[in-house]
Order: sequence, then structure tokens, then C-alpha cells
Amino acid sequence: GRNAGEYLKSPRRSSQHWSWPVGMSDNSAGGDSNAGNDSGTGGNTQANGGTQRPNTVLNFMLSNKVEAALWLTRIFTVVCSFLFIFPILGGNPYGFYQRALISNAATSALRLHQRLPHFQLSREFFGLLFLEDSCHYLMFSLIFMNGYPITMAVIPVFLFALLHACNYTKNILNVMGPDSLQFIRKLIDKLQLQQINILRFIACTEIFIMPAIIFMMFAGKCSFFLPFVYYKFLSLRYTSRRNPYCRTLFTEMRMTVEHFTATPSCPGIIRTACLKAIAFISRLSPPIPQ
Repeated sequence: GRNAGEYLKSPRRSSQHWSWPVGMSDNSAGGDSNAGNDSGTGGNTQANGGTQRPNTVLNFMLSNKVEAALWLTRIFTVVCSFLFIFPILGGNPYGFYQRALISNAATSALRLHQRLPHFQLSREFFGLLFLEDSCHYLMFSLIFMNGYPITMAVIPVFLFALLHACNYTKNILNVMGPDSLQFIRKLIDKLQLQQINILRFIACTEIFIMPAIIFMMFAGKCSFFLPFVYYKFLSLRYTSRRNPYCRTLFTEMRMTVEHFTATPSCPGIIRTACLKAIAFISRLSPPIPQ
């Protein structure tokens, strides 16, 4: 009994006996504390998720207000464009036409502010400005906003807004839950699978708006200066760095016409007219920046 008492009272033995478990106790305590914090956080998160589930999407949107504003303006553009093309609600279709273009202008201005946040009165800044696709479609909206309504002018605006709104809509659906609104998810997936075809169709529409404007000018439905202003827009689209589809469509159409004129069945008058048109358009095409 004396030896056992001396053994328990010995500081060296006591230090050796308790030193290793204390270290484990600190780690385990820290782990338990962290686990407790994690579980407490998870519990709070679950509680918040249970009580504030309707605000989850709102919190996600408020975390990046500019992206949320872009999504809202794009959705508004899609709705107004649809109601202009299909006036199922009645009213004045021209009002929806203007709202679609104004909303698209707001979207383009916000996106342009994201890309070039620091405005400068310099040649270099304006050179960068006109390289941005957002600047092109801000210009597009201003061109057609107050003129005679052209259905073809709404189609690129509608399709671009629809495509760009899909990504953010998918993020919102992910916040709502992985299995939420599967029907909408499938529609978005199908739309994104056709993205290249949609972009090509947009480029084709941009090109064919030009002859439509020329016919409208001779019909007295648009200004004499509109074809020249739209030519500037089309030149910017042709030299776009991020969207090569306008340039690709011009090349493909030229190859198609040249192939048609090379066939023996093509009349000489049509062949001559087509070749002259190709030469004229080629002279008007701007140089592509390297």
C-alpha cells in the first residue's frame, strides 16, 4: 500500500502518466468542439433552411445583385419580345416592341459595365468599347428603339436574352433543390444543346436585316441614314472576337453563291449579278483584327 501511495504521489510518474492523454484530450476536445460547432452550424443551417426556405433564392440573388439584375432584364426582354410576336394579351404591340429593346439596352449597358468598369475619355478605351458584343447590342437597341417596328429586329434580342438567362435560371434551380422543376431543367438542357444552331440563326437574322432595311427605306418606312448606321453595326458583328458566327455565315453564303454560279444551268445574267454583288460586299467587309 505504501509503494502504491508513493507511486501515485510521485510527480514524475504523475507527469508521465497524464501527459499523453492530455494531448489526446485537447485534440479530441478540439475535434468535439469543432464537431459541435459544425453540428450546431448544420443545425442552425437546417433550422434556417426550414424557416427561411422561401428566402434562399432571394439570398442567392442578393449575393450578386448585378447578375440578378441582368437575369431579370433578360427575362423581361424574353416576355416582351414574345408578347410582341404573339400578341395574346392584346394591347399595343409596339409598346412591347419598345420595352423589349429598352430592356435589352439596359442588359447590354450592365454587361458593358461589368466588362469595362472604368470609363475613360481616350481613344484606347473607345477602341476596347467597340470590340465588346454588349456595345454592339446596345447600339442595336438604340438603332431600332424609336423606329418602325421590325419583327426581325426582335428575334436576335429575344434569342440572346433566352440563351443567357438559361445559365442563371439553372443556378436558381440548383439553389431550390437538385430535383426542383425537372420540366424546366429539361427545357434548358434541350435549348443549350441547340446553342450553336441558335447562334447561327441569330447571325443569319443580323445579316438579312440589312436588305430588309433597304427595302423599307425605299418604301418610306425608315430613315435614309438607317442603312448606313446598321452597316456600322454589321461591321462590328463581322469583326467580333467572341462571336464568329456572323463572319462564318458570310463565308458560307459566299461559297454557296459561287458554287451556284459555277453550275452550267445558271443563267449568265444571274451569274454576272451574283459575282458583282459578291465583289461589292467583299469591298465593304472590314478587316478582321488579329
